[in-house]
Order: sequence, then structure tokens, then C-alpha cells
Amino acid sequence: MKRRIHFGLVLLYLLVLRVCSSSAFYLPGLAPVSFCESGKGGEDCQTVIQLFVNRLDSVESVLPYEYDVFDFCKDDKERRPSENLGQVLFGERIESSPYKFNFGENVKCERVCTKTYKKGSHDDATKLDFLKMGMLLNYQHHWIIDNMPVTWCYEVEESQKYCNPGFPIGCLVTPEGRVKDACVINAEFNKKNTFYVFNHVDIKITYHRETTEGWRGARLVAATLEPKSIAQTDEKNPICEGGNPMEVPGEFENDVSIVYTYSVSFTENPSIKWASRWDYILVSMPHTNIQWFSIMNSLVIVLFLSGMVAMIMLRTLHKDIARYNQVDQADLIKIPSTKDKTSVPYEDAQEESGWKQVHGDVFRPPRKGMLLSVFLGQGTQISIMTFITLFLACLGFLSPANRGALMTCAVVLWVLLGTPAGYVSARLYKTFGGEKWKTNVLLTALLCPGIVFADFFLMNLILWVEGSSAAIPFGTLVAILALWFGISVPLTFIGAYFGFKKPAIEQPVRTNQIPRQIPEQSFFTKPIPGIVMGGILPFGCIFIQLFFILNSIWSHQMYYMFGFLFLVFIILLITCSEATILLCYFHLCAEDYHWWWRSFLTSGFTAVYLFIYAVHYFFSKLQIIGAASTILYFGYTMIMVLMFFLFTGTIGFFACFWFVNKIYSVVKVD
Repeated sequence: MKRRIHFGLVLLYLLVLRVCSSSAFYLPGLAPVSFCESGKGGEDCQTVIQLFVNRLDSVESVLPYEYDVFDFCKDDKERRPSENLGQVLFGERIESSPYKFNFGENVKCERVCTKTYKKGSHDDATKLDFLKMGMLLNYQHHWIIDNMPVTWCYEVEESQKYCNPGFPIGCLVTPEGRVKDACVINAEFNKKNTFYVFNHVDIKITYHRETTEGWRGARLVAATLEPKSIAQTDEKNPICEGGNPMEVPGEFENDVSIVYTYSVSFTENPSIKWASRWDYILVSMPHTNIQWFSIMNSLVIVLFLSGMVAMIMLRTLHKDIARYNQVDQADLIKIPSTKDKTSVPYEDAQEESGWKQVHGDVFRPPRKGMLLSVFLGQGTQISIMTFITLFLACLGFLSPANRGALMTCAVVLWVLLGTPAGYVSARLYKTFGGEKWKTNVLLTALLCPGIVFADFFLMNLILWVEGSSAAIPFGTLVAILALWFGISVPLTFIGAYFGFKKPAIEQPVRTNQIPRQIPEQSFFTKPIPGIVMGGILPFGCIFIQLFFILNSIWSHQMYYMFGFLFLVFIILLITCSEATILLCYFHLCAEDYHWWWRSFLTSGFTAVYLFIYAVHYFFSKLQIIGAASTILYFGYTMIMVLMFFLFTGTIGFFACFWFVNKIYSVVKVD
């Protein structure tokens, strides 16, 4: 045995030594690429830099569109890199563009293509109208070089530089003369009822060389651009300095010709390493400092409240248990009777009160135990999935550079975690005394995922009708169904099989045959006020993070502070547990033993506050217009609310379940 342990330690040591001695460790698909000047390339060093384009999106619309839907310059030999499941679900559609550069060669005012729109052509009018719609709703390009976003950096308030991972198609001056969006950057954009197309980009690529690290060539560490609107008089000899802006009148009365051009320059910067090349984008994100302060402030408040709740519970429970267990001295203490001059035991003289009074009913099975067990099984699946996903994100495996990895990881984990869902649901259903095990297994496997899929399918129909790139292809829908019915459902059945084979969870006290009458309750111990109050504290510890998460989803800002998110996740677990235990204790003291559903709904009510906040965010922060975008926003929000309801409700239930079992197991009941 000792030899085996020693051999294992030697193998572990050699493995660590091998990893540490290697030059670097990179995630799959995120290894650095080296570039060399023309004539110096090879297998380990590329000479041509290919610019890729992603879908276009807008803060005023939930509908993203592919690059090809707009009438931009297209690549003759178009290539589409393989996309993972997460990218497809998020509507990312990456393809090659006609923008190609030789490394190290500065280019000045290179023409890409010319797009002409004839006055009498219906097809041209449709294309131009769609381009105008893109400028009206401020749709943004998203370009990619070497797996990095090409950013547009500009100064915002207080001379702070903000690097936007996208740039607009163009901008608009309304018929009333109001300058919209990016038109504020140039005083020449002032003609009423006129669109200005950004048809020229000045691209600046920054690279880093290192001769001591064992690789040749250079590695790209930044790519920025500046969009410009320039009208060309001679498309064969374009001029990209000065000139009049490229105007597209609001009314299509004359032919319109748009010449797309670019300039590119290369700059070496030895101070920026390849591993930290995303830093300049992330540091410039708005409200970063506010987020740090707010999270720390929330953390201090929640930890203080958690400490208070824990202290109150421990002291009060200690007194209760000590008082109830005084009956141990009953055989030694006799109290004289005033009637027949005999003595009676102490426990007969002491009247029971509080939570011990309901010991014969506290484990009475709940109504709708089938539905509760199904919810708890699905909530367990979502809870484990969330924990593992956030943990991997903390380790850096799901960084913004690894596109779509977060969603892919979450979906794969959910599919593989069908076994815990089936096991928990079956075991609890058996504990509740249920006998319809087939119905329980089917509902666990199909109910909540079916609701989510139906909502998702309806949203996908709307996206498909609107022609959005976010519409999931039919093949991907079939693949999702195959994952669900081919892997998740069988795993749920396996988990349920083992759950039903296990004996029911043994309760510390027996349940009386006749239910006890519940006394009249005060306002605060009634079910609805208790449930409404229960979600306030958990929501209070997440609403700051929620703002930044909603920003990343709907305002297309990068979210990268997974360490803080994981910390808030742990605080949420603690707060849900403590708030539910506290309210459960108060209800038991008021001799109300219906705690099964109440414990689930108390912490689950946090999801209602989440929905209210999402509604507030929609009306106060977003500029979304159009019925389709509004329906999509609330449709996707309902999926998020349902999953959060199951997650928080499950945490509260199991905390309360542990608490009730614990207190009734330590107190002596006759």
C-alpha cells in the first residue's frame, strides 16, 4: 500500500514538473498566433492578417443581423469558422471579410468596393432602406482580428477613454435637426433628414516582439479603428483626408454611390504582453470603479446581516432547547398537587409552547408533493450547473476571449446533470408518501425543460420571421432536442431509479394521525407577508451584480468579473438559507407547521423581485423600440426568472429541511 502511495506521489510530482517546465499553458483555441513580414512566413508564422466580421446588433433593438444582410462589401472566398453551441444560441455569426492586410505593410486609403443604388430599382431601394434602418437604430459593426475585437476608442466624461468593441454603421440627423448618436463627433454632420455612412476606417494594429521566449515573428496585442464618413468623387483614386461627409438623403430621389475604403498602420509596443492584451478594453469599461465599491459595500452589509441572523438563531434556539430538555429532570422533581396531596411529574406541570408543540405535525407530507418534488429536482440540477459554471469562469476557462464557452458549458452541464435531478425528485417524492413514480419521473424530465423550450421556440419563431441572425437553425434545434431526449432524460430516469430504490428519508419524530388545528396567525406570520418579506434580503445582495449582467446581455457590454460574481453567488446561497430558516422558525413558533411549500416560496420569491427589476431596467435604462424586440426581451426574461425561481427556492427548501430535522432531533419528545 505504501509503495502505491509513493509511486502515485512520484507520478504527480513528475506531472507538475512537466507542466511547470513547459514554456506556457493555453486554453484550446486560444493559443497565440505569430505574424511575420511577407517572405518570412512559415508554418509557425503567418504573413496575412484576416479581418473577420460578426453579427451587427443595437441597444435599440433585440434583433441582431448577419453582416451579409446589410449591403456591405463581401469576401469573394467567404469562410465561416466553426462555431460552438454557445455562439449559435447567442446569435453570433462570424465570417471572413474582404479586409485583408499583409503584416507590417502600412496601407493608405485602399478601396474595398463600391455600392451603387439606382433610383428606379426596387431591389436597390430595399437595400438602401435596410441600411438606413441600421443607422436609425444605431446598429454596430463587430470586427475581429486574431480573435480580438477591433475597438473604437474615444473620450467620454472627465477625459476617460472608453474602448467600444463595436462601431456604428452611420448616424442620422432627424428632420427636426436633432443630431443622433455618433453624429455628435463631427460638426459637419448637420444637414436635416440626412444619414451619414461611416464608409472609411483608419485601422491601427499594435504588435509585440520577444526574442527571449523562443518564438519568432510578432504577436498582435491591440487593434483599434476610427470610423469616418468621406464622400469620394473619383472611386479609382480615393482621398481619405478631409473632404465632405458621405451623405445619404432621407428621401431616395437620386442615385447614391458609396465607396468603402480603409487605411491600416502597424505600431510596435514592447510593454504590452500577449497575455494581457485584453486589459485596455476591460479597464475602460464604464462604471468599473463603481462596481468594485458597490460590490464591497453590498458584501459588508450582507455579511453583517448574516452574522446578526446567525447570532439571534443560535442564542434563541439554545434557550429553547435547554428549556424543553428540562424534562430530563422530571423523575427527580415532583410538584405537590393541591387537590389530592399527591405529586405529579414536572413535564406534566410544564405546558408545552412554541415550535415543540407541533412536533406531531411538522413532518406531515405537503399538499401537491408531486409538484414540489419536481421543482426541487430541477432546482438541484440548475444549482449544481450554476456553481460549476461560475467556478470554471473564475479559473479563466470561460473568458470573453473564448467566445460562446459560457453558454456551451452551462448547456452541457445541464444535460449531464439529469441524474441528480431525478434522484432528488424521486427520493423526496417517496418521503412525501407518493406512489405515482412514473408520473414523477416524466414530470421531472419534461415539465420545466419543456416550459423553457416552448418559450425559447416561440422566441425563435419571432426571430425567424424578422430575419434575425439570432434565429437558431433547424439543425441546431434538432441537436438540442437530441441532447435533451437522448442524454438528459435517460440520465434523469437513472437518477430516479436509484432515488426510488433508497428508503424514504427518516424523520426524527412521528407524525400524528389527526392534523393539529393551527391557531389564528398575526399579520407577519401569515403565509403571503412572510413569503414577500423573505425575498427582500437575497435580492438586496444581488441587484448590483444584476445591473451589470443585464448590461452585458442587452447593452452588449463585456462581463468579465466572474470572481465577484462567484462571491455574490456564495453570499446569495447563505442569505437565502438564513432568511428562510429565520422565517421558518417564526412560523413554527406560531404553531404553523405548513413549512414545506413556504420554505420553497420564501426564497423563491426573490425571482419576483428579479422580474420587477427587469421591468424597471427595460423602461429606465434601455431604448428598445418595436413590438418584436419588446416581446423578445420579456420572453427571454421569463426564462431567466423561472430558472432563478427554481434555484433560489431549492436552496431555501433544503436549508429549512436541514434546520427542521436538526431542531426536532435534539429536543426530547415523548
